[in-house]
Amino acid sequence: MQPLLGLDWGTTSLRGARLGERGQVLEERSFPRGILSVAPGQFAAVFESLFGDWMTADSLCLISGMAGSQQGWLQAPYCACPAGFAELTTKLAWIAPGRIAIVPGLSIEVDGVPDVMRGEETQVFGALKLLALDSARLVLPGTHSKWVSVQNGRITQFSSSMTGEVYALLRQHSILARSMVEPESDRNNGPAFERGVHQALTGKGLLHTAFSARTLALFERIDQAALPSYLSGLVIGEEIKMQGLSAGDALVLIGAPLLCALYKTALQLVGVSVTQVGNQATWAGLHALAQTLQTQAAKNK
Repeated sequence: MQPLLGLDWGTTSLRGARLGERGQVLEERSFPRGILSVAPGQFAAVFESLFGDWMTADSLCLISGMAGSQQGWLQAPYCACPAGFAELTTKLAWIAPGRIAIVPGLSIEVDGVPDVMRGEETQVFGALKLLALDSARLVLPGTHSKWVSVQNGRITQFSSSMTGEVYALLRQHSILARSMVEPESDRNNGPAFERGVHQALTGKGLLHTAFSARTLALFERIDQAALPSYLSGLVIGEEIKMQGLSAGDALVLIGAPLLCALYKTALQLVGVSVTQVGNQATWAGLHALAQTLQTQAAKNK
């Protein structure tokens, strides 16, 4: 297998890794150089300055994330679901043929409304590889969380929830912000977080339950320092409530440890078992995609 460089180029950050033949990380770098910090026409120069020394004559570089968006290096059109490795490889956007390519995002339409993801598809396939699964239900917490269903190695369904963004808006720009202490306190106040989750699961919806963060503080029934954790429990609990989960269900959780810990706590409250995978899922996904390319090339010889 040719030397592989994987990049995760997001909106605000950029990280890359040199990957060995078995997918192991040989070296890793990260920079605050997301696509929003790169001027139009300067992506190649930024890539060369940060990772050019990793590229050899026979290297392959695969890039996932927002680098394939309209504001990125080269737009990679969305690949319609259901989709697996075979579909992704046919939709790669090649910057330098055989050398540098951007992985396409995925799209789906439900009840006449489209939904999209960029970067998460690579994490999903990487997690499946790490766990030796070909079918699973997965959740990727974040600013816009993704809930994904995979059957026989292909993503068949997914949906997005603006959980992280709604939390930030309520926390910083609503009337609730006046009750919150500054600077923001720890969101890992366990009892307050669990209280918020329970309130969301039994309540009438976030438009109603969110106001309880104000009234509980008003009547001094919750410590102000615990309000961010309570609010976090409300929004995460509301997201989980929408998924129709039952006790005994199993999920794969992918993402940053601190945020995943909150989701794991909330999911366990409803009896869901969780297997957690970290950010190494991206590298595993890119390595598996490179293997697919290699297999396809061998068949075409």
